Amino acid sequence: MLIIGIAGGTGSGKTTVARSVIEHHGSDKVTFISQDNYYKDHPHLSMAERELLNYDHPLVFENDLLVEHLKLLKEGQTVYAPIYDFTSHARFKDKTEKLMPYNIVIIEGLHVLSDENLRAMLDIKVFVDTDPDVRILRRVLRDIEERGRSIQSVHDQYLQTVKPMHDAFIEPSKKYADIIIPEGGQNEVGIRLLSILTEKYLGEERTDE
Repeated sequence: MLIIGIAGGTGSGKTTVARSVIEHHGSDKVTFISQDNYYKDHPHLSMAERELLNYDHPLVFENDLLVEHLKLLKEGQTVYAPIYDFTSHARFKDKTEKLMPYNIVIIEGLHVLSDENLRAMLDIKVFVDTDPDVRILRRVLRDIEERGRSIQSVHDQYLQTVKPMHDAFIEPSKKYADIIIPEGGQNEVGIRLLSILTEKYLGEERTDE
């Protein structure tokens, strides 16, 4: 099994890169995991209290559970991952996502390279590096259109947590990357090279067997 981690700032194009690799290999050969689904659940907190949490800090993710799920997938076991609801800032109580142990696993998220234990599980570490102006515009559109946020709340969150956490944790994690892809999904050459590298890696693994 080949495990690829794709990190980068908010709106950098991480998901686009991941989806492009999946399209190249076929969805029946790739397990896709979003780190966003592993946000810690806080059922003891009210909605107002959950809204005040810093969702851009690396410790807000339950990475221990994510690492455990990766180990189970490597053992050939099917995993049922949580699904996070961004409108309520909580995990769905009655919904999970079935993850199959395919030959390729792609994990995408802000802090995929920030956590040492998670990083140790990765065979290929990718950082998507996109201009901050482009990233914030994408974030604004996503949060308003998909998550029902107001422009004021997006503005406040960006200044209070998104930018400070990016500068403190996400940008420094770039040093751990094996591959840096500038401009994310717009970089067709970078995505093609990652897909070719993936094919080569899997081909060598089969040869060794």
